[in-house]
Amino acid sequence: MDALPIHLIDNRGVTPDGRSFPGLAAPMAGQGSLVHPRQAVRFTLRTGDVLCIEGLTDAHAAFVCVLDDHGEGAAEALSLNPATGFLPSGFDRAEIDGWLLTHGLDPNGSLPLVALQGGSGALFLKTKSPVTLWVLNCLDRTLLTDGLLPDALRISVRSRPANSPLLPPPLGEVREEFTIHRGTAQAYELQAGEYLQVIDVEGQQCSDFMAFSAKALQAGQERLIDSTATRSMLRRAYPGPGLFDKFYDAEMAPLLNVVQDTCGRHDTFGMACTARGYEEAGYPGHLNCSDNISDALDPFGVARRKAWPAINFFWNTWIDAGTHQIQTEESWSRPGDYVTLRAIQPLVCVSTACPDDIDPINGWNPTDIHVRIYRPDAPIRRAVAYREKENAPVTLSQESAFHPATRKLTRDFHSARNLWVPNSFSTVGPIAEYWACRNAATLQDMSGLRKYEVVGPDAERLLQKAMTRDVAKLAVWRGTYALMCDAQGEVIDDGTLFRLADQRFRWCCGSEESARHLSALATEHRLQVRINASGDVLPNLALQGPKSRDILREFVFTQPHVPALDELKWFGVTMARVGDRDGIPFMLARSGYTGELGYELFCSASDAPKLWDIVMAAGEGHGLKPMGGAALETIRIEAGLAAAGAEFAPGVDALEAGLGFAVDFNKSEFVGKDALERNASAPRRVLRGLLIDGDDLVHHGAQVFAGERPVGVVTSATHSPTLERGIAMARLAIEHADPGVELEIGMLDGRMKRVGATVTTVPFIDPSRSRARA
Repeated sequence: MDALPIHLIDNRGVTPDGRSFPGLAAPMAGQGSLVHPRQAVRFTLRTGDVLCIEGLTDAHAAFVCVLDDHGEGAAEALSLNPATGFLPSGFDRAEIDGWLLTHGLDPNGSLPLVALQGGSGALFLKTKSPVTLWVLNCLDRTLLTDGLLPDALRISVRSRPANSPLLPPPLGEVREEFTIHRGTAQAYELQAGEYLQVIDVEGQQCSDFMAFSAKALQAGQERLIDSTATRSMLRRAYPGPGLFDKFYDAEMAPLLNVVQDTCGRHDTFGMACTARGYEEAGYPGHLNCSDNISDALDPFGVARRKAWPAINFFWNTWIDAGTHQIQTEESWSRPGDYVTLRAIQPLVCVSTACPDDIDPINGWNPTDIHVRIYRPDAPIRRAVAYREKENAPVTLSQESAFHPATRKLTRDFHSARNLWVPNSFSTVGPIAEYWACRNAATLQDMSGLRKYEVVGPDAERLLQKAMTRDVAKLAVWRGTYALMCDAQGEVIDDGTLFRLADQRFRWCCGSEESARHLSALATEHRLQVRINASGDVLPNLALQGPKSRDILREFVFTQPHVPALDELKWFGVTMARVGDRDGIPFMLARSGYTGELGYELFCSASDAPKLWDIVMAAGEGHGLKPMGGAALETIRIEAGLAAAGAEFAPGVDALEAGLGFAVDFNKSEFVGKDALERNASAPRRVLRGLLIDGDDLVHHGAQVFAGERPVGVVTSATHSPTLERGIAMARLAIEHADPGVELEIGMLDGRMKRVGATVTTVPFIDPSRSRARA
């Protein structure tokens, strides 16, 4: 690969062609080490460090000597053309000779020297690999007769942050890669099927991107990504890995699809930054992405534009729900975050490293973007980023252990935490899946559920402090639905707790926050207990519906020392096998998330595909259908079952979330009890159901009105096939929460359109849970 260009910028941040970039020189201006004439200063640079050499003039014979750890010339690491030479006569090279000797090298040989360009300015060089470097401020003796005495050079290093990772490992065989230095742009070509990876090297750096059909360009047509067509085709703001992954041109032809995304927050709403935008902000002559894009695309015959539309990767924008104005803030991207795309046809592309240093979008400090191009046969899988917590390391979504079986039945997958699981099944469809669960049985991959083993002498004591249920009353081979709350009584997590032995429990829940909360309590109270995550090794299925027990009778075998299938009451649990005592083992629990008679099966990851096939075969004569997440959402709302981020969320206590039935106030203590007791004595809001007049689809967050006054908010809503009408769960003011009260749900900003609704209790169907208890 050819050496990248070196950009000269003076201390005012002005490029040789007169364009300005105030932020580029600023981080190092007036700082660093001085290198006086006839002196050399050594620097040890890591990958990603930026070296700034200020004060170069025509009165210098300045050189750099760049060596790797083996003493070999490494000028390429700074994008400099390698050279070899001797120091000027009379120069003291004792330090360099000493370094060479300590590395077992010959100090009498020639040194790889690169002459630095003179002229007023600052030279910025970014390291691609670790090097040892000397900056030599030599004195040309002939200049003394003219009365010219050079000043000292000022050398500064902006180090890569200690917690900043190197570039992520390649995803496959790289055909080409290059760094787009901050404030610049580069155009490149992709062949059909090739993959493009756009990497934010240091984090919080935006990168404008545009792609053209190469065949159309050859025919004199500029067919490029059209954000309006893309949003219209996808019915969403930004493509992401999955079914809705395409970027389209104005003719609605797909150009690329998104394969991996570790950031998840990008922009398709606006233009790349323009000269006019900076002028209006008070920065005439500022570098801008639109001019850089025009310059980069010029060799491909693309006409210049003053303002370029672009997909801006890593630009954190959103539309305010109240004002409908575009908002922006610092990027969410972290060092090493990236987007990977696949070319659907031959393309000409351009990427920038945005120079905006006057507002937050680049974290006030523009940095570099790195690009990799992979061959079509690179083993790059579809994936999105998942972080257990905001500051946790990123993991990319994996295929569930049941994927070898489910992929034969559908291509419609969605991301459930860190796993791809089916959203619906192509040959069945969400409506048919819904009715199968109501009238027969369904099988669903629920492996995104979190599972934690809580074991040790103090396991019960810990769970008693953390759970809203009385764990001391929980018998072996029994389970219970429970909550974890914080001191304010707000729900941290919900789930099912199973007792497998006196000192062994399994907590099946929604998020990793459960484990952090349990660990903190165990540390605070000095308890002898271990909390071990078992989710990745313990995938699970949900077999739900009135025929589920009949299907299990076809293959379940249990040993005499554990409960038999027909002995399992609601929330009972046992260890079972397929067929006989040597069959596939799995934990069988009579639980679920549908309100129907149902069971959950937990097995080894290696046995998962076989178990799926066994259950499906056993259900052939009972009307069993596979089910995905789309149908489950409707069923769980009909059943009045709470979901995180909907019924319970920050600022909502367990009682307001409709989960008071899971709070045992007779316990001596648990985290959040005092707050919940106080709130129970004078409740302000309660969870209720709303029967909607007609089939209008209302949305999460819609306000509920009594006349002109808002009295509640919709938490979940759907169309009920059984009730043949829209339904919703809503958090309502206690004064308007009696069954039979008529209210309105606001649509079109809550004022322009109202949908009538009548308050009812939840569940909407089977309020006594008799179907689940059958």
